[in-house]
Amino acid sequence: MIVSWMTTNKCNLKCKHCYQDAGEQRDNELTTAEAKKLIDEISRAGFKIMIFSGGEPLLRPDIYELVAYAASKGLRPVFGTNGMLITPEVAAKLKQSGAAAMGISLDSLDREKHNQFRGDEQAFDKTVEGMKNCRAAGLPFQIHTTVMDWNRDEVDAILDFAVEMGAIAEYLFFLVPVGRGISIENDSVESMKYEALLHQIMERQKTLPIPIKPTCAPQFTRVAKQVGVNLDPRFTRGCLAGLTYCIISPSGIVRPCAYMVEEAGDIRQTPFDVIWQQSEVFQKLRTQAYKGTCASCAYKESCGGCRARAAYYHGGDILAEDSYCALSQRRNKIKKEVE
Repeated sequence: MIVSWMTTNKCNLKCKHCYQDAGEQRDNELTTAEAKKLIDEISRAGFKIMIFSGGEPLLRPDIYELVAYAASKGLRPVFGTNGMLITPEVAAKLKQSGAAAMGISLDSLDREKHNQFRGDEQAFDKTVEGMKNCRAAGLPFQIHTTVMDWNRDEVDAILDFAVEMGAIAEYLFFLVPVGRGISIENDSVESMKYEALLHQIMERQKTLPIPIKPTCAPQFTRVAKQVGVNLDPRFTRGCLAGLTYCIISPSGIVRPCAYMVEEAGDIRQTPFDVIWQQSEVFQKLRTQAYKGTCASCAYKESCGGCRARAAYYHGGDILAEDSYCALSQRRNKIKKEVE
């Protein structure tokens, strides 16, 4: 099971797609003591992987202390970072503290495009330098890429770049319009192109020496079966929200995923392990009582549809069908023609 803690809202970038609208640190963020208590509760709940994300997690002055504490509790500490702050000294200190892997964001091999998307003219160079520093320190890293309409033609090249850089994996994130991402919804990959891209990605997986993980694209599990790809054992389920995954905000609010606004609880009022076990939101998601085309889909168990998109496009209904799915659209079209 995986939990992602957004350690802080503070960030050194102003990315156009940021789901958290990160930038300035907020007054009500968890203290070091509260964070350690949270880590205790995460361990007690049975989680194995803890993602330190943000904002930019490396801007928390106590980050090394918290990583070491998480490791001491039997958790596998990993990161979601823009990589710009990973100097040789930071990479060494992260490894010494117990960080197991770094997820570093890179959205284009075109320096100007990446910098514009991330809002900093030095973003590309410093991010790539951060990857090199991880590699030199023996700290494993993977590359995270947000796929948009303007960079989808770069996916193959980015996959090759990940291999050349020595990344252990490539995670491709598909936009869910929340936070600042609402303003660029029109740049997201159109559903039929999205389907074709998933086929392209899974075909590449057949020959690529590192695993590819499309994220917020649960249909990749269906496509993998259709094209005969044996997925990494970690990637056998599409949407994990509320099932084996959840997120915690900088102030301790628990939600099923970073792109869902539904709140499961507040760790300052209720211990995290109790929220995980008893929250009504999580209990509802675990019924998997999906509606529309997702209810009768043959891939329901492995895919589950994107619950964030279902809620966004269906008035907050987290069990609605994922209308962004090409298979769902085809089935609905046939249904209308028959009627």
